[in-house]
Amino acid sequence: MKRVGILAGREITFPESIIKSINEKSSGKVEAEMIKFGGIRLDEPKRYEVIIDRISHEVPYYRATLKRMALEGTYIINNPFWWSADDKFFNFSLAAKLGVAIPKTVLLPQEKYIDAITPESLRNLEFPLDWEGIVNYVGFPAFLKPFDGGGWKNVSKIHSLEELWDVYNQTGTLCMTLQEGIEFDQFVRCYCVGREKVLIMPYDPSQPYLSGSQYVNVENYLTPELHARVEKDVKTICNALGYDLNTVEFAIKDGIPYAIDFMNPAPDAEIASVGEYNHNWIVNAMTDFIFKKLESGFETPDYKWSAMLNPPEKSAKKILPKAKPVEKKARAKKA
Repeated sequence: MKRVGILAGREITFPESIIKSINEKSSGKVEAEMIKFGGIRLDEPKRYEVIIDRISHEVPYYRATLKRMALEGTYIINNPFWWSADDKFFNFSLAAKLGVAIPKTVLLPQEKYIDAITPESLRNLEFPLDWEGIVNYVGFPAFLKPFDGGGWKNVSKIHSLEELWDVYNQTGTLCMTLQEGIEFDQFVRCYCVGREKVLIMPYDPSQPYLSGSQYVNVENYLTPELHARVEKDVKTICNALGYDLNTVEFAIKDGIPYAIDFMNPAPDAEIASVGEYNHNWIVNAMTDFIFKKLESGFETPDYKWSAMLNPPEKSAKKILPKAKPVEKKARAKKA
């Protein structure tokens, strides 16, 4: 029997629903369950065909365990090697090169560093920063946010250079980006499963995060043309990054969808937050994707950094049902 493992944190309804969905539709051929880990041996055997990862970004032990399991042929959703290396600023740069509309964005040096970092360690760092040049490029309003964060943590809307200095000086060792704030006419959050199935959800980011009031039900929210462009951009991004489960957010202004966030490989799927319709959609889409791939065989990445981004088909290897595993600090101040 093939086994699918779920690795989750505090969320309740999505793990329960995906386990129930897989088990009810498996006809006894596939078993889904919550994973239990203890001490992981260097020669740990393969336990699962697929693992859905919802929490390893917050627990380093889980991330290291998943990397070990990937080397035994377990397919991890999402790839723990690439997820560990990815960051949002790189995502913005890549998407812009692929023709997706991206707000003007600048990566900023950290405001503080660990004690071992001395001024000599930073002799390649421009100081003071050209703050006026940065804000002239990005404009106001703007958003100051971590270059690899999530969950709207440490995100601030900025309206002036003085406000930027004040907030930046409180960011500590976080590496931040300053991004143009799109004063949007419409906003959508999109689920993407298997890099090809997309659900576009009208979304109100002004509502409290995880409050259950962010997702709004508006019929024909986007024109057919705009709907098609958003769906195309979602697939372009997720195929380039190689994420099998992701959400992509667009701030839409004057008919142009600007992708502002799309590194969400463990996106919210709880009923109380996303609503019953969206929850059921993501559960069913993930169930169908897993069964389809268990039948046809997953493509496992070539674990070399040059192959992590959208690896060519010839470099992918199929996992067949019985295949053997292949062995001076940048503190803000006026110039």
